[in-house]
Amino acid sequence: MAMAALRREGRRFAPLVSSPNPINAIRSTLAPAEEQVGLGVRSISTQVVRNRMKSVRNIQKITKAMKMVAASKLRAIQVRAENSRGLWQPFTALLGDTPSVNVKKNVIVTISSDKGLCGGINSTSVKISRALHKINSGPDTECKYVILGEKGKAQLIRDSKKDIELILTELQKNFLNYTQVSVLADVILKNVEFDALRIVFNKFQSVVSFLPTTATVLSPEIVERESEAGGKIGDLDSYEIEGGETKSEVLQNLAEFQFSCVMFNAVLENACSEQGARMSAMDSSSRNAGDMLDRLTLTYNRTRQASITTELIEIISGASALEG
Repeated sequence: MAMAALRREGRRFAPLVSSPNPINAIRSTLAPAEEQVGLGVRSISTQVVRNRMKSVRNIQKITKAMKMVAASKLRAIQVRAENSRGLWQPFTALLGDTPSVNVKKNVIVTISSDKGLCGGINSTSVKISRALHKINSGPDTECKYVILGEKGKAQLIRDSKKDIELILTELQKNFLNYTQVSVLADVILKNVEFDALRIVFNKFQSVVSFLPTTATVLSPEIVERESEAGGKIGDLDSYEIEGGETKSEVLQNLAEFQFSCVMFNAVLENACSEQGARMSAMDSSSRNAGDMLDRLTLTYNRTRQASITTELIEIISGASALEG
């Protein structure tokens, strides 16, 4: 048996001994750990692609779930937002909407969301707010910010920190109703001095579109001044006041109620736009994840096939060498 084993080993090393440099040939055969790096690299590359495919698949599941959640929230808010439009429209018919009125103290109320992943609705609101601030700022005028929402705060605090008067966040943490929004409006009215409040929000039109909108609410003093100056607000003098209240008291109550109604509609419209934009963003993300998954699957199959082909070539080459 020992002689048979020796003959087998002799046949194994015979091609190496007959080679021009047998020492190097024997070293390359006996030390495969350093030389067979190519096989390890191929195995690692397929494993990396598999991990990447798993990550993309998990992200796709998350984005699809977020789209469904946004759709359910949108259906709940959309009806209430459409119904709330009837609150502020009578005030527009009575007091008008005068965005071009010249006053000394302007306050821009920027309504944004607390969460991201909803497209460019927050950037649009901030851009319009900055434009209004630039238009209404001057040597004889004053312009301040009131910010609703974390995303508007994060953008405006970078370059306009000294002009921010008040910041309110976590608006949608609880169910949005008129009582909650009227409390926020009362906080703003008590802490901010203004001649004109310019409310910037996104008006909901459809799931894929929203309209940046600005609503103007004047202080009672400015309303009275504009009424005396004539124009649309001058029609107030044609109404008869009952109940023993003076015109100033009636205008004060009207201004407060108008601001709370406009705020309620603006917050709901912006919440609708946020959910619609999030639905569109998550749908695009899901489709992009599907496209990436297709490309990764193709890459994985090509890498795996190349690895199998290389191993077959090595086996055939080794068998041919042994037969020769």
